[in-house]
Amino acid sequence: MLGVLGALIAHSIRVDQTIVLENERLIEENRRLRTELRDRYDFGNLIGNSGGMRQALDQVRQIARSNAAVLLRGEPGTGKELFANAIRYNSLRSKRPFAKLDPALTPSAKLIDDLDERLREAEGGTLFLDEIAGAPRELQKNILDLVRDAKAATRDAPPKHNVRIIASASQDLDGGADGFDRDLLAELTSFTIFIPPLRERKSDILLLADHFLERFAAAQQKNILRISTPAIDMLTAYHFPGNVRELENAIEYAVTACDSNVIHGHHLPPTLQTAEVTGTETRVTLDSAVATFERDLIQDALKSTRGNVAKAARMLESTERILGYKIKKYALDPRRFRSWK
Repeated sequence: MLGVLGALIAHSIRVDQTIVLENERLIEENRRLRTELRDRYDFGNLIGNSGGMRQALDQVRQIARSNAAVLLRGEPGTGKELFANAIRYNSLRSKRPFAKLDPALTPSAKLIDDLDERLREAEGGTLFLDEIAGAPRELQKNILDLVRDAKAATRDAPPKHNVRIIASASQDLDGGADGFDRDLLAELTSFTIFIPPLRERKSDILLLADHFLERFAAAQQKNILRISTPAIDMLTAYHFPGNVRELENAIEYAVTACDSNVIHGHHLPPTLQTAEVTGTETRVTLDSAVATFERDLIQDALKSTRGNVAKAARMLESTERILGYKIKKYALDPRRFRSWK
């Protein structure tokens, strides 16, 4: 009898230990995912040096740690949800929930119930209302009440729902959206961030393409070093109606199609293959072609040496001083190549 009892106790202890270990594993996995998401939505991942992007990034940094409602304006594919997440992860609500509601994709009969459900999910955190122009008037009224309730809240009179509202719109709500509530418009546009389309930030295309190349090459375990000059010309000549999302998809397509360590023009999607399709012409001067080629060589050397400027200079049969000048000229950061495999 004692032997049976001892066996049962030992089994119970093993079960308890298994549960404890599983809980610890889940806690660690949750911590890892939170860190991964925080890194993904760090301000440094909102890539762009163009004037319009710098202005948008300055506004995001300015507003992130407040509780004010924000309206993100930009064409489809410009990265409005990425901006919304960046605001959330750099706010005082970064460790609280993030819920999303897209009124345009939700059946009208379910919208109010869905809003209530998302509010419960986002309690203490952030509610992202994607493409708010598609919200019917009844839902707009509820959102207006939420925003006003949050603004009027005090320590002694907290809001009914403790959530921060971030909304997005692809069109101009002031006259562009039929029947949009004027009071809600006034509340949302008190802080509006305009995200420029990719065709207005041509200087960012190469930065973004390199970023996506690095990401997708790592995901597919391919050693792709760079994008060829003709392929770069094709990317910069294209008008990208789908904006950053289309560029991201194009680079993923190219990485998948690439069977060497360089992405060439024929690896890009068919829509980018000819200037005639884009409705634009490619004009490349000798100076710009040489500069692009030189930048590619330096970038390849930095990747090969994992950001070691002295080694890269020797590889290129140059001096560290001259290479340092070129690195500054082409706005390259050797540190970003230190983890390159």
